[in-house]
Amino acid sequence: MRHPQHGRRDTRLHIPLADDIATASADLLFSEAPVFTVEDTATQDRLGDIVEAGGIANTLLEAAEVASALGGVYLRATWDASLVACPILTAVHADTAVPEFRWGTLVAVTFWHELASDSATVWRHLERHESGRILHGLYQGTPERLGVRVPLTEHPEVAPLADSLDTEGEGIATGIDALTAAYVPNIRPHRKYRGSPFGRSDYAAPLHDLMDALDETWTSWLRDIRLARSRIIVPDAYLRDHGPGRGASWDEDREIWHGLNIPPTEQGTGITLSQFAIRVTEHQTSADSIVQQAVRSAGYSAQSFDLGDQVAATATEVKSRERRSMITRPKKARYWAAPLNDHTPAAQPNPGRPRTGAAAPVRRGRVRPPRRTARSTRPAQRPDRRPHRRPRYARRRARTDTLAPAEPRRPAGLRLASHGLPLMRHAPTSAPRHVGGASSFDGLQGHLRRSSTITS
Repeated sequence: MRHPQHGRRDTRLHIPLADDIATASADLLFSEAPVFTVEDTATQDRLGDIVEAGGIANTLLEAAEVASALGGVYLRATWDASLVACPILTAVHADTAVPEFRWGTLVAVTFWHELASDSATVWRHLERHESGRILHGLYQGTPERLGVRVPLTEHPEVAPLADSLDTEGEGIATGIDALTAAYVPNIRPHRKYRGSPFGRSDYAAPLHDLMDALDETWTSWLRDIRLARSRIIVPDAYLRDHGPGRGASWDEDREIWHGLNIPPTEQGTGITLSQFAIRVTEHQTSADSIVQQAVRSAGYSAQSFDLGDQVAATATEVKSRERRSMITRPKKARYWAAPLNDHTPAAQPNPGRPRTGAAAPVRRGRVRPPRRTARSTRPAQRPDRRPHRRPRYARRRARTDTLAPAEPRRPAGLRLASHGLPLMRHAPTSAPRHVGGASSFDGLQGHLRRSSTITS
C-alpha cells in the first residue's frame, strides 16, 4: 500500500487476516484440551496435577498460534519452586532460538533474549539446552554485537540463577538423559529451503500480496463511504456577504428567504445536491474472493472463517464443507504428538528434587489430541416422531435378494491413523545433517556468528 503524504491523516485500513488464520489453526488443534495418559497410576495422578497447575492446555493453545505464524515453536520445561511445586511448560518463539539438528532431530538449542537496560549497553541472556544439562550465560554488548560474557550477578533479572549453577559455574544438571526442550514444526516441508528441518508458516504460500490487496480493497471501500456523504452546492447569490475582506457564508438553518430577480430560463440558479454512490457489491465480492483464496492457500476451508452460505446443514454436509480444514488438522497434529510424548513432564523426574530410593522406571506417556466431529446445524428431530421402518417381510426379502459379498472390515490400526497419532517412527532417508556447535560458551559465540545476525 502507498504511504500517506506528510501532514495528512492516514486513511488506510488494515484487516487482521493473519491473526485470524493463526487463531483458527490453534483452535483446530487445541480448542479442546488434549488428554495425557500413562500406564502407571501414581504417575497418572502426578501428571493430572502438573497439567492443572501448570496450565499446559493454555500454553499449547498459545504455542500453536505462534507456530502457525512463525513456522514452528519450541516447548521448554522449566521449574521454579517459589512459584509452583511442579515443572512449568513454556513456549519459546522460533526467532529467538539457535537450534542444532542431527538427522532432522533436535540435539541442542540456545535461547536468547534481551534484558532491560537503561543505557546504550545491551544485556543478553543465553540459555543453552543440552542432553542432561542447561547452560546459562550473560553477555554485555551492543545492538549489533553479542559482546563479552560477564557473571550472572551483574544483572538483577538473572542474578537468582547464579545460586543454582554447578561447581563449574556454567550450568544446571537436569538429572535426565534427554533435552528439556523440543521443537514443533508447524508443517513441513519448507518450500523455500529444501531439506531444512524447520517448519513453514501458514503465510508462506505467499499470502503477503493477498493480505495487501485485502487492505487496499477495504481502504477503497471506506473511501467510497467518506466521499458519499451528502453535500450541497449553492450559487453565490445565496451566500451572506460579511463585508469587504470578510468573505461570505451559507446559513443552513435560515428559514425565510426572499426571491431573486433572475430570468427563469437561466440555469444553475438553484441548490444542487451532490452524493456519490457506494460500490458495496463490488467491494464485498472482491474482499470475499481475496479472503477465500488466502485461507485456501493456507490450507483451510472458507467455512472455518464463517464465509459462504450460512444455512442449516447436516453433520455430513458440514464435514464436507470443512473438508480442507479437517485434512490440515491431523497433518499438524502428527507433528505435535511426538514432542509431547517424548517430553511429558510426569514421565521425567523432578529436576529440582534429587531421587531417593530405588524407583521403578516410568513408562513413556502418550498424548491423545481431542477428536473434532462435525455437528449438524439442523434442528433436532422431535422425540415423539419415530423413523419410518419397512415391513418385516420387506426387510426379509431384501436380505434374501442381496447376493453381493459383504465389504471386508478395515483393521483397527488403519482407523487409528485418521486420528493424527503416529503408528510408527520412520527411519531417516537422507544423509545426516549436523549444525556445528560447542558444548561450552567458548564455542557458542562462534556458533551464533554462523547461525544468526548477532556477531561478537
